[in-house]
Amino acid sequence: MTQSTSALALAAALLSPALAEARTVTLTTDLESYGGNGAYLAVYLTDAAGAFQGTLWLAGGKRKYYKHLSDWFAATGGDGIDGISGASVGSGRSLTVTVDLADALIDAGYQIHIDAAVEDMRDSPSEIVVPLTQAGAGTPVAGRRYIQSFQFDM
Repeated sequence: MTQSTSALALAAALLSPALAEARTVTLTTDLESYGGNGAYLAVYLTDAAGAFQGTLWLAGGKRKYYKHLSDWFAATGGDGIDGISGASVGSGRSLTVTVDLADALIDAGYQIHIDAAVEDMRDSPSEIVVPLTQAGAGTPVAGRRYIQSFQFDM
């Protein structure tokens, strides 16, 4: 499954007039073959202090299950949905999303987080936490439960 956003709301919110340069970042998440229903994934950004900055992508369409994406849900009060969402991601499948992020976010202490949850299976808050750095681009990172690997490319 491939999803693309050309003018991500988060990028606009994080770009000030002085920081008008943006970079296209491709986020690729490959799921394990865990044998259950589709996974709900919350992909979001935190700053150097760990404070929530915005949702990059939300996979899964039923709001009642968002509470199982517990770190993201707590950070947003359950209201971090800003129109950048898609269907859940099936066991053994991949999700690729392209976003535009302000250059000022790269190598500035920001982190990409992914929470994962699958119906009738254990939740996996902050299954992936990876620094948003130039050096980390293109480097696959293993998840703890449902995510086989995640990487971002610039």
